[in-house]
Amino acid sequence: MPARDLLLALVVVLAWGFNFVIIKWGLVGLPPLLLASLRFAATVFPAVFFLRRPNLPWRYLIVYGLTWGLCQLGFLFSAMANGMPAGLASVVLQSQAFFTLIFAAVFLKESFKHSQLIGLLIAGIGLWLIGSSHGQSMTLLGFIMTLLGAAGWAMGNVILKQCTQQGLQFDVLAFMVWASIAPLIGFIGLSLWLEGPQEIATALQHFSMQSLLAVLYQAIFAALLGMSLWNLLLKRHPTNLVAPFSLLVPWVGLSAAALLLNEQLLPQQWWGALLLMSGLVVNIFGGQIRQLWQARKLAAQN
Repeated sequence: MPARDLLLALVVVLAWGFNFVIIKWGLVGLPPLLLASLRFAATVFPAVFFLRRPNLPWRYLIVYGLTWGLCQLGFLFSAMANGMPAGLASVVLQSQAFFTLIFAAVFLKESFKHSQLIGLLIAGIGLWLIGSSHGQSMTLLGFIMTLLGAAGWAMGNVILKQCTQQGLQFDVLAFMVWASIAPLIGFIGLSLWLEGPQEIATALQHFSMQSLLAVLYQAIFAALLGMSLWNLLLKRHPTNLVAPFSLLVPWVGLSAAALLLNEQLLPQQWWGALLLMSGLVVNIFGGQIRQLWQARKLAAQN
């Protein structure tokens, strides 16, 4: 990968990794559903007036927006507002890769590879270790909500894959903007219903520069810039060259949370995080490692 593209990949990793700390900062002055509403409002406006709607049926934009946007970020923001540490959230959310495998098998009739099943088992043990540490530095509610957010992200991945399989072509930046309309409407409704006009009015009355920067960071850097650069890299290079960079995101999240939020993981949580990330490594590289091992074994026999 050229140095320029390597730099772009690292920009994406840093933008996504630091985003978990930014969410925590945003939640200081804003309730989670209102924070999500403002985040999607900043994503949609004013970009929606300058980007033409992708040539896709509305159902894809709506369903993707409700799964990737409303479900993933609604549960993630709520989890972090209810006792889920930012660093652990960045790790547990990566379970989306395994939810994607399961949902793709159910809805797209895709089959598992042996390496993926092994990776799923390893990651499952890691998640069990992290989940069983609730009540210390993490709440069980926060952990479960983060898993539900990962499941929402995975369903969004399946929707995108279905678009690709049907040969639908679209600009990712425009897709992200227009797909954000459905979660924007959903979050406004949920915030009014669950958080209430009084809490919303109080939060907006005390809206700070920290809240504004948190909203803009998530909309511009984490969503629009991050997704656009990631798609650009996927267009330029094979997926197996780009995808491993996503493994760096949780480590950036953990490091940023330790430095900026003074979060510390328990030994059990460290082991769980290592197993979860090991499962991801096996999922991504397991097939290649097996092929190399078989090739060397065959060469040795000859």
